[in-house]
Amino acid sequence: MYERALVPTLKRSRKSLLLLGPRQVGKSTLLRSLGPDRIIDLSFPSEFRTYLGRPETLEHELLAAGPDVRTVLIDEVQKVPELLDVAQAFLDREPKRFRFLFSGSSARKLRRGGANLLPGRIHLHFLHPLLASELGDAFHLDRVLAEGSLPGIYSEVDADTRATDLRSYVDAYLREEVQAEALVRNLGGYIRLLELVAASSGHILNLNSLCKDAGVGYETARRYLEVLEDTLIVTRIPAWSGSDRAQLISHPKLFLFDLGVRNALLRRPTDRPLEDERGLLLEHLVAYELHRRTTSLWPQARLFHYRTRNGAEVDFVLEIGRELWAIEVKSGERAPETEPSGIRSLADRTTRLKRKIVVFLGSRAQKIGDVECLPLLQFLDQLP
Repeated sequence: MYERALVPTLKRSRKSLLLLGPRQVGKSTLLRSLGPDRIIDLSFPSEFRTYLGRPETLEHELLAAGPDVRTVLIDEVQKVPELLDVAQAFLDREPKRFRFLFSGSSARKLRRGGANLLPGRIHLHFLHPLLASELGDAFHLDRVLAEGSLPGIYSEVDADTRATDLRSYVDAYLREEVQAEALVRNLGGYIRLLELVAASSGHILNLNSLCKDAGVGYETARRYLEVLEDTLIVTRIPAWSGSDRAQLISHPKLFLFDLGVRNALLRRPTDRPLEDERGLLLEHLVAYELHRRTTSLWPQARLFHYRTRNGAEVDFVLEIGRELWAIEVKSGERAPETEPSGIRSLADRTTRLKRKIVVFLGSRAQKIGDVECLPLLQFLDQLP
């Protein structure tokens, strides 16, 4: 089992929590490691039918529970969102009696079911595929660029099985379950859009182009994309705006949540990264490492990208309070000889830029003027 960076935070707190994340990122494993006294797993058909038909069953069971039952885990709570209302009643009536641990893979289903997300009573956390630090000595750059870092797939010893598992994940989950949730009528259009989203991963979102290429209407494409975001399959990294917005691109960048899933969707090899995509894949990896921290581990940080209408760009802009970091990602082993033009453009627009960072694949850090050129793992070691 991989040691997840979120575990110490969850162990320190006695608050109830909702842990959201895509399927197979390890939510159940993490929450079970907290030692719940009672587990309700709604992925089992019998459990699901019991609580779907009579959500008040949970209330009756908890009223009858002895003092040794303190922590209650409810897995896949989006399947029966009404159980959150039962939990709220107990948290309001006896706030110190129970601690509830909920997991879910779809914020959309929770909202659509009218779920009460218990503001003030419950902490919301997100879990993603594995960070490089969570992989530890098992981290191998080319493997992560090709196969991604879903825990169950990465830990599989046999390479052929890992490839089969990735294809199965794409077919069984992304195509069927997300399709069913979206109430998709145009299956062909949905699948084309899904593949186009994978191909657009790492690029600035152009929804008009996506819906045209997929052969679906704008509103349909927008709704499908919203479903992918709500199920945490896709994330948007917004554009940094600053004060001179007229000169800046305002569209977000789109990222699929895992490189292995992206490669399987696009029928890329999953045993090695394609050399002509190495730069794009490395940018994905850094995006994931930053995004996965800002959602739970580094809440004071916000992630953006930067691009002007004249084409100057910075891969990532990290905002930490009033401080900005500009982060460029290079797939070569040599550091740049001069300050990248995109970083220089951003520096001309704001006095808040405190760190200029180039992440590259060299073995030793270098300093070019006030630009820090950091090897990938050394950069990642500096993050929370």
